[in-house]
Amino acid sequence: MDVFVDLANGFANAFSLQYLLYAAVGVTIGTFVGVMPGIGPALALALLLPLTYGFDPTGALIIFAGIYYGSLYGGAITSILLNTPGEAGSVATAIDGHPMAKNGRAGPALATAVMGSFFAGIISTLGLTFLAPLVANLATSFQATDYFALMVLAFVSVTALVGSSLIRGMISLFLGLFVGLIGLDFLTGQQRFTFGSPQLLGGVDVIIIVIGLFAIGEALYGLAKLQLTKEETVEFSGRIWLNKAERKRVWKPWIRGGLLGFTFGSMPTGGSEVPTFLSYNLEKRLSKHKHEFGKGAIEGIAGPEAANNASFSGVLVPLLTLGIPTSATAAIILHAFQIYNIQPGPQLFETSPDLVWTLVASLFIGNVMLLVINLPLVKVWIKILAIPKTLLYTGILVFGILGVYSISGSLVEVLIVCIIGVAGFFMRVYDFPVAPAILGSILGPMMETQLRRALSISQGDFSVFFTRPLTVGILIVAVLILVLPSVLPKLMRKRADVDRVGAE
Repeated sequence: MDVFVDLANGFANAFSLQYLLYAAVGVTIGTFVGVMPGIGPALALALLLPLTYGFDPTGALIIFAGIYYGSLYGGAITSILLNTPGEAGSVATAIDGHPMAKNGRAGPALATAVMGSFFAGIISTLGLTFLAPLVANLATSFQATDYFALMVLAFVSVTALVGSSLIRGMISLFLGLFVGLIGLDFLTGQQRFTFGSPQLLGGVDVIIIVIGLFAIGEALYGLAKLQLTKEETVEFSGRIWLNKAERKRVWKPWIRGGLLGFTFGSMPTGGSEVPTFLSYNLEKRLSKHKHEFGKGAIEGIAGPEAANNASFSGVLVPLLTLGIPTSATAAIILHAFQIYNIQPGPQLFETSPDLVWTLVASLFIGNVMLLVINLPLVKVWIKILAIPKTLLYTGILVFGILGVYSISGSLVEVLIVCIIGVAGFFMRVYDFPVAPAILGSILGPMMETQLRRALSISQGDFSVFFTRPLTVGILIVAVLILVLPSVLPKLMRKRADVDRVGAE
């Protein structure tokens, strides 16, 4: 019953005119961001974070949540009309969405995406409402070794499951960990990797890293890519609403996709890449129209888009209850909490209940706004695709650099963000994932704190990490996640060879 009371109080706060306006602004900006190819929610939050310093914490987080929700749907527009996913979670949508658009069914494809996002968002937010308090209660018994193991699991999950190469992911992670160590040792006060620069004594601000890797790096990459490719937009025409036959085919994929997205988002392996492709493969197996997949099957949009949207509420579970982000965007939201001196974790539901439950209630409201705002405005969002990309990326470069200077007033930090931006550009060129670097820089210092705390309690005995069953279990899961992606394909190929030889 406490959950219902807390949620009712959250709705009472969220229905204030101020927070309703914040939610509407967030969803609208998010959709605009998602519509622009190559600009995802992480980049938007990185650019807008300095502008929200004057907001109250609840208002800022409501805007960020709305941007995240809106961008997930906006990415579907570019996937369907341009065959250009703005985020990894929208890749599966493009497989059948773009063929539907080329066949003159862009309207039903876009309607399927926005309505699927709505229904999946409601399902996943309900899951967040009832699951998060339980996880928070469980987490109150966690010790330093458990938190250390969880962070190892988060690092391994993001590194092993994001990107095409484990080695590239590990290099990205260790670069982030290195940057996170710059500054003064929190125990001894000794300088680490400051190279004699007093500006680095306080470390490299996370917002500088994020703006460098996402805003500067992505803009440089986008400008370079424009010199090599030309986008072809599919014209939108015809009806937008689903007919009876289409509605009958999509409602089950919406539900299945929503459950998959929330489940995988809630795990330390969080994110939208895994559940969206799982949902696509599941719908392909269950569909009575298997021959349409890859050519414009509406189930191929309904399931992945539902999973994509639902994963966000799932990602909030470990973020709010354990203080562990499982995606680059969640890492930026974590930093936003820290700016307001709020540390997500088991105590958050007790120390800041109004913030938590107002945020949860705003997710329900944001889902409704997503549906109400976007269905009538589909043709408006499509016109935005006509904005010259050179102007867009140039504006991002200028806005990102000015944002850093407005925070610090330091030319040294402007130089640092440019250096990081160039590094981010080359990471994109050579297919190094950016998310592990962001998580490493944010979680690295926290991981070091828990490691040294555990060792100080055990007087330097590393066996402390193998005495608690929970710690050992989490570390075993981390090892499996690290090993299985490389071992399973070999085992499956070997099994297939054995079966083929036996058949002959």
